[in-house]
Amino acid sequence: MWYNPGYIGRVAGRIGASFRRYVMRRVITLVLLVGMVLLACSSCSSVAFSKEKVRRLPAGEYADKMKAGWIGQMAGVGWGGPTEFRWKGKIIPEDRMPKWKPKMINQFNQDDIYVEMTFMRTLELYGLDVSIRQAGIDFANSGYRLWHANRAGRDNLRNGIAPPDSGHPKFNNHADDIDYQIEADYAGLIAPGMPNLVIELGEKFGRLMNYGDGLYGGQFVGGMYAEAFFETDMVKVVKAGLACVPAKSQFAECIRDVMKWYKANPNDWQKTWQLIEDKYQDNPAYRRFSCKKDDFNIDAKINAAYIVMGLLYGEGDIDKTIIISTRCGQDSDCNPANSGGILCTTIGFSKLPDKFKSALNPEGKFSHTPYTVPRLIEVSEEIVRQAVKRAGGRIEKDSSGEEVFVIPVQKARPSRLEQCWEPGPIANSKFTDAEMAKITAGANDISAAIKKVAPGWKVSKCGPDMNPGLRDEYKGRKNVLVTHPLNRNTGCVLSKTVKIPTGGKSRLSLWAGHHPGGDWDLIVKANGEQLLKTTIGEKTTTNGWTLVEVDLSRFAGKEVKLQLVNQPTGWQREAGYWHKIKIITK
Repeated sequence: MWYNPGYIGRVAGRIGASFRRYVMRRVITLVLLVGMVLLACSSCSSVAFSKEKVRRLPAGEYADKMKAGWIGQMAGVGWGGPTEFRWKGKIIPEDRMPKWKPKMINQFNQDDIYVEMTFMRTLELYGLDVSIRQAGIDFANSGYRLWHANRAGRDNLRNGIAPPDSGHPKFNNHADDIDYQIEADYAGLIAPGMPNLVIELGEKFGRLMNYGDGLYGGQFVGGMYAEAFFETDMVKVVKAGLACVPAKSQFAECIRDVMKWYKANPNDWQKTWQLIEDKYQDNPAYRRFSCKKDDFNIDAKINAAYIVMGLLYGEGDIDKTIIISTRCGQDSDCNPANSGGILCTTIGFSKLPDKFKSALNPEGKFSHTPYTVPRLIEVSEEIVRQAVKRAGGRIEKDSSGEEVFVIPVQKARPSRLEQCWEPGPIANSKFTDAEMAKITAGANDISAAIKKVAPGWKVSKCGPDMNPGLRDEYKGRKNVLVTHPLNRNTGCVLSKTVKIPTGGKSRLSLWAGHHPGGDWDLIVKANGEQLLKTTIGEKTTTNGWTLVEVDLSRFAGKEVKLQLVNQPTGWQREAGYWHKIKIITK
């Protein structure tokens, strides 16, 4: 028969084998093609990533520039220090500009710098993800002298107002002041090419004491430092800082104005200075939250303008940059500290003139901090490694085995727009009892003094002004206790829990006095209820004293917590004077 099963099987086998070989060849070819395409794409992606999406910064170059940034700050604040707020609304005459001396570099007791050390210490101990509340606790425990927004913010923290409310305009009358701006250099020095970390650090540390333009000033300064590791063109450096603040803020408007006026007057910084003066000093619309309205101007905007003046007109010269920022006046040590630090970052420590390095004391410690300059450099190098990795970057080694930071390029994402004269709602943020227990610094301890004047009474929230404590005699009365409010919003409190006797009429009796030229409000409370509020001043006293008596009869038989508050009225000579505080029952 024509049908032969064996033959057909052999033919089918040969056809099947041939087909399988064909399929395998096609599969292998396809795999190779796909692999080549993927390799090519990967190569293209790698080239694009390295050329367009990352910045490379050798670790040694970073350290050299970062150190120069710290030294530049010290040079600026040291050189400008003797002029601080001596020229307000005036250009400092050229012949009144101090002469640089190498020993001026050792600026270990300047608030421009030592506040930053607290922030650096917090980051060293807790890392970049530290909470704003921990940052607030650490700042509350600082022991150095402070002024304006820094002081008000720290007072708020010590009084239990947690961040961000500690810097909110409702609680801080200085929220638009320069404070975070003068101490934000650290943020850029540990965040090369990372503007969003600079902005984040402002949200964490800047809100301890500032809000709105006061906050943006620090983010602006930090943003310029972050760019200074890669750029020497000061126009581009300023633009990088400007990208870190909300475009519709008055702060951003101010910086844009300075850049516009510089472009129009590139060879006449004094003409640009006058344009700044006309708008940001004399126009009330741009001083709506200035803590003072006279020629004294510590607002962040105008002082940031003076930083930019030094950078743009300084032409890359350290002396010229610092001198111009100083001669602009107002806060004329803080402003050259910022401009000097930014410029020196672009230059690097190894290339700085010897006059800024030769007298540096490597063992000098910044006030109330554990940091010397060498230790500060070490900590900065430790934190920047965290920052690079946290930003999605990496640390490689080049052909010679040296470390290189590979940093993804970032587009700055500014904070939300806020302005102090139209603030948003408060956060109602308060420290818990456990958190308050961690705040060990703060109000003056005058407990020993109060025992001699009013045994059994306790004192809290007593500020340091006017030397609180015991006076042997004051205006004819012996054994006098002096208190002072903690801040503009927080009065000093004397308290005692007593049981009011039955079988008679009881009253609180005390003598209250005031300082000549000052007054204060005496508030008396029982179990939180206000029983009395009266002004203790020239019009209500005789020879500085008045007898105050408050009826307590309705509390007979009850335990009552009495509070006597030395409440501020206008923040001028607000000391409270106390004599013979007692409960009388008849």
